Amino acid sequence: MTINKFRLIYDDLAGKIQNGILRANELLPSENELADTYMASRETIRKALKLLSEHGYIQKMQGKGSMVLDVTKINFPISGLVSFRELADKMGKRAKTNVVFLEEQGMPADIQEHFQTGEELDIWKVVRVREIDKENIILDKDFLLSSFVPGLTVDICERSIYAYIEQVLGLSISFAKKEITVEAPTDEDRELLDLRGYDTIVVVRSHVYFDDASMFQYTESRHRPDKFRFVDFARRTR
Repeated sequence: MTINKFRLIYDDLAGKIQNGILRANELLPSENELADTYMASRETIRKALKLLSEHGYIQKMQGKGSMVLDVTKINFPISGLVSFRELADKMGKRAKTNVVFLEEQGMPADIQEHFQTGEELDIWKVVRVREIDKENIILDKDFLLSSFVPGLTVDICERSIYAYIEQVLGLSISFAKKEITVEAPTDEDRELLDLRGYDTIVVVRSHVYFDDASMFQYTESRHRPDKFRFVDFARRTR
């Protein structure tokens, strides 16, 4: 199989960014300099830079060139409701979802507390590992009411549950209540994540609602602490 030269250049530059050889907030060499370095045409260099930009490695700066982005951390909005798929689309092939567990079952007592019900309603339990740059760094555990979200499959869970809910089922996801804590890793975290010796996990617990205020999902998202930066926009009120 023949590999296009721009892909080889992309792989080399992406590797240098990941390893810190090309540092965040610094400018890449110019297109002419890169063309000389890699003995390639400027068109080939442009294709490689376009792919780097699409995958979140660089940002084109008008009149200045291409600035290296900080790929060691990924911005996760606190106040917004953004699916991993929507974040992953910005990273291209850097990100992947692996479904570890999918089963429809009765709601266990500890999950009933989150849904504030004494009934053993049917739910989907979905466990997914999020892989970025070939490391398992997020463990997502989702519990969704089967009555609201029927017909889940592994393929849907690999792609986007939210896209399925909104685009196929025609339901409107409205808001979530979130709690963020720092905790010791569980045995499950250690088994499924590449913790690299970290002895803490950032846990985001979310209760998610439709626009009629019906809660349909409880999520526990467990993050390796070095990879994620949680961001929000705050406005002072008087």
